[in-house]
Amino acid sequence: MERRLCAILAADMAGYTRLMERNESDVLGRQKLYRRELIDPAIAQAGGQIVKTTGDGMLTRFDTAQAAVRCALEIQQAMQQREADTPRKERIQYRIGINIGDILLEDGDIFGDGVNVAARLEAISEPGGICISDIVHQITQDRVTEPFTDLGLQKVKNITRPIRVWQWVPDRSRDNSPDTARSQAQHVSFCIAGDGTQLAWARIGKGPSVLKAPNWLNHLDYEWRSPVWGPFLEQMSHRCDLVRFDQRGNGLSDRDPAEISEDAMISDIGSIVEAAGLNRFVLFGISQGCAFSVRYAAENPEKISGLVLVAGYLRGALMRNSPEQSALSEATNVLIREGWGSPNPAYRHLFTESMMPDSTEAQKSSFDELQRVSCSPDVAARINTMNASVEVSDYASRIQAPTLVLHSEGDRRVPVAEGRRMAALIPGARFVTLPGNNHALIDGSPALDLFLSEFSAFLAEIVES
Repeated sequence: MERRLCAILAADMAGYTRLMERNESDVLGRQKLYRRELIDPAIAQAGGQIVKTTGDGMLTRFDTAQAAVRCALEIQQAMQQREADTPRKERIQYRIGINIGDILLEDGDIFGDGVNVAARLEAISEPGGICISDIVHQITQDRVTEPFTDLGLQKVKNITRPIRVWQWVPDRSRDNSPDTARSQAQHVSFCIAGDGTQLAWARIGKGPSVLKAPNWLNHLDYEWRSPVWGPFLEQMSHRCDLVRFDQRGNGLSDRDPAEISEDAMISDIGSIVEAAGLNRFVLFGISQGCAFSVRYAAENPEKISGLVLVAGYLRGALMRNSPEQSALSEATNVLIREGWGSPNPAYRHLFTESMMPDSTEAQKSSFDELQRVSCSPDVAARINTMNASVEVSDYASRIQAPTLVLHSEGDRRVPVAEGRRMAALIPGARFVTLPGNNHALIDGSPALDLFLSEFSAFLAEIVES
């Protein structure tokens, strides 16, 4: 048995079983064509060696990380062009993971931790994308011009230690396009919370300062590029100086904090306020972010010029005296712990359908992926339990700032009655009913258009006063 340091590329076809069921002969024919004309020649030219293949994937080793990454980029970019005219549900898309490390060679096969990590990176890659380990990124970042996004520390199956992951995704078509200009425009910074947890925050735009409270779930970079949150956040940044952050356990912030609690969230808002140098500002909450916003505003009235609360509540699902909601919360945590990290979106789809039933398939797919890359199953369950246990009703009557409350009439995640209750308990709050069934504010929806109109008018009133 020989030991050697090399780069390992693991690849498979996304949705292979589904594609084969739809048209087996067509998929096999196209796969053979791509192997013959594109994939095998690209690997050979880069000095790679195909170790083994499966029906839908392969394992390849290279002498250098740079050769592996350049080969992967060439294949994925060419595949995007070749499949551009194929209907989205019928496209062949590969997922690729690349790692570098010691491997064991025996009888033409390779083994070892380096191989296992590459396979796990492939499993968390977006279809058409490439995920690389941090060591690969460090080696290649000055030699490869294509941008890779930092996904932070990821807990992957059967690997005990967290792996820092970087991801490249191709330019997408109009219905699922991460906007590179948006991603480059925002400025990401970091600060340290009171208990030592590192928090990532971003700032963009001009005008009245608006701080977005944390909600389910956050990833500063992925949100900014996604077809779900990207257009919405960009529209907001045209109207204000927008500051937002990844809550602890999420995105670019520390992924496994010791404490996840309501108190920690309130303290973290204060840490971001200090880091961003905010004096008086509008606090903007979505969903459970509304509860955190209400408590922070009640405890820090001198800092708050206004509150904008969307699709929110003052009391979590476990605090509404409903056995049905309690049982659903427990079942939800089981689903999260069992399947949150899986590339199969079935577990996460429960949340997506309740968050945005009126959205497009591309938007739902993007939100599924956001949930997967934002945090680990364990942290997602901890956050879900915290959100279900929140109770800040007693703080509502202490709010002194002008408050705008908005809620979709058919919200399937948080009943509109909870939004009305929140508005009733906050002195002088104005309530606006948004059309539709979505919990989230989705690009192209009448709810988003009405929200932006109300938000702009509210900011104008704050500035004039």
